[in-house]
Amino acid sequence: MQAPVLLIIFNRADTTARVLAEIAKAKPAKLFVFGDGPRPDRRDDKEKCAAARSVVRKLVDWNCELIEKYSDENLGCGKGPASAISWVFEQADRAIILEDDCLPHPSFFRFCDEVLEKYLLDQRVMHVAGNNFQFGIKRTPFSYFFSYFNHPCGGWATWRRAWKHHDLGVSLWLELRETSWLQDIVEHPKAMAHWQKQFDHAHQHGGKVDYWDFQWSLACWSQNGLSISPNSTLVSNIGFGHPDATHTKAADDALAVLTGALDLEAMTFPLRHPTYVRRTLEADRFYLERVVLPSLQERKALSARLPGPLASFIHNRPSLSDPRRLLKRLREKALSALSAPRQGPNRLSVP
Repeated sequence: MQAPVLLIIFNRADTTARVLAEIAKAKPAKLFVFGDGPRPDRRDDKEKCAAARSVVRKLVDWNCELIEKYSDENLGCGKGPASAISWVFEQADRAIILEDDCLPHPSFFRFCDEVLEKYLLDQRVMHVAGNNFQFGIKRTPFSYFFSYFNHPCGGWATWRRAWKHHDLGVSLWLELRETSWLQDIVEHPKAMAHWQKQFDHAHQHGGKVDYWDFQWSLACWSQNGLSISPNSTLVSNIGFGHPDATHTKAADDALAVLTGALDLEAMTFPLRHPTYVRRTLEADRFYLERVVLPSLQERKALSARLPGPLASFIHNRPSLSDPRRLLKRLREKALSALSAPRQGPNRLSVP
């Protein structure tokens, strides 16, 4: 296995251990581990972060070069992962990237390793996804297809040559905003408004936002970069069902399905490589219609059911369009509001 692996962790020792157990089966020669620091307003974060970091030393027992970097301060969900990936690409020309709640199938590593090597110098390809959002539909007779949409939150891979275009503040957005560029990619007006809102928010705040993945989409799209999507789901999100989860307690929850919590399916080898490099339009349109637009509608419906302060919070935070992030941040906001001192009879409650 040529590609190094980057594992991004925070404060969950249990999920970190499960993901590391799968990485151990692949035995990468080089393993990078980045850990974000504890949040200053969470008393138990320091202990939890330390526990997650201790798991690394306990479970990395194969012959590999282990390179660790742990932040003393909390960088957050935007700057944290982005800086971790940039750190790796100071030392490697390619990498397989997993977060502590992304459980990979053993064949995920071989799949990524082979396509990272095959397309190492091919500027047309910028991303390798671990997720498949076609729900059983096989789009081609090959092992994977090409898409305009990447799914970095589910385990993925890329190259230094591609990541150099990533910019948390999306400085290119001003040049592209008034053109038909975004419409040509996403086609649907509601989807276009969705991404435009994310890009506007990131640019207006100079990249000081709690997400980095929308910026990665802009980086790839601005270069006409394609994503490799496997014809099977190779990574599952195990954050659902975790004690910190709110609504996604079951694996068959609709939101969990939409964000990749599907049954894993092995990739078959040897790989059958496509004989062409072009976008599979049918797959992209299916993803928009069956995943993106329904998730936006679910977000709107959830906001409508909540009391005023939470609904306003969701509406004004474009980063919360991802259902997984939405539910996580919603829970945090709700707990914070519920723990605040009572100021009158209309104390916030969550249905």
